[in-house]
Amino acid sequence: SAEAFSYAVAALSDGAFADEFFLGDDKVDVYLYDRAGYGQTLARLPDLPLATPAGVVPLSAVAELVEVADTDQLRRINGRRTVTLNIIAPREVALETAVGQVQTEIIEALQAEGAIPEGVLLDISGAADQLDATRAALGSNFIVALLLCYLLLVAIFTHWGYPLIILTTVPLGLAGGVAGLVLMDLVVPQPFDMISMLGFLILLGTVVNNPILIVDQARYNLQQQGMALAEAIEDAVHSRLRPILMSMCTTICGLAPLVFLPGAGTELYRGVGAIVLFGLLFSTLVTLTFLPVLLMLVLRPLAARSA
Repeated sequence: SAEAFSYAVAALSDGAFADEFFLGDDKVDVYLYDRAGYGQTLARLPDLPLATPAGVVPLSAVAELVEVADTDQLRRINGRRTVTLNIIAPREVALETAVGQVQTEIIEALQAEGAIPEGVLLDISGAADQLDATRAALGSNFIVALLLCYLLLVAIFTHWGYPLIILTTVPLGLAGGVAGLVLMDLVVPQPFDMISMLGFLILLGTVVNNPILIVDQARYNLQQQGMALAEAIEDAVHSRLRPILMSMCTTICGLAPLVFLPGAGTELYRGVGAIVLFGLLFSTLVTLTFLPVLLMLVLRPLAARSA
């Protein structure tokens, strides 16, 4: 019958649903596949064995195979006929990378060759739309987080200038996170996906902790202890060096298993861990080297004016 023939062709190609059973609380679907599995090709279909009441014959003996491009239903959007092509990227390929490959290597290549007629409109939707929305949301959230961080520092220091000095370490810390992600990709393939981008939001709230200690102590030395500018900054770095190193070491040791040790699920969040780990490490070096020099340059006119 036509129904039995279609079922056999499905089993020889994309797989045919056979039955289902429950394993504990999980429902498991059972499919029938040819021995080739997902590696089946259209060229092999005519020669595949088909069991019939008269015996086993090649599939080409029962039906004529004609390859056409068509769809089983007609959909219209805004009055225009629409065809949907679903593309599922492999697990090892990031969604953003897959969308870029479809856009450049497929769509633009077909348009350049003239394979897509004029008047045909192409639109990437589905998970790609969600990717664009998530990227836009992360960008706006980062700006809001940066603004909130600045306003909070202004409220703590009751000054508009000191928080700006502290926030100068943020872009350098972010650069360290990007560099760490690149180094990690040289050892283990690590895509720059949406989950990894969350690491920059986390990093924004951590890289400012160490500069706060030095700037606050230097300010206290200047205003309350009456020290000279160079002495105040040197004393701030010396007195705050131990808590800075302690917080950095504990954070790095906590993130190290996620970044360097393989395990179930670590590949999903390894990018976040690498960005925070290397970003914090680089920002700590910046805090102990670049920040004191910046404080010296910025506060020198103020110290000379007060003197």
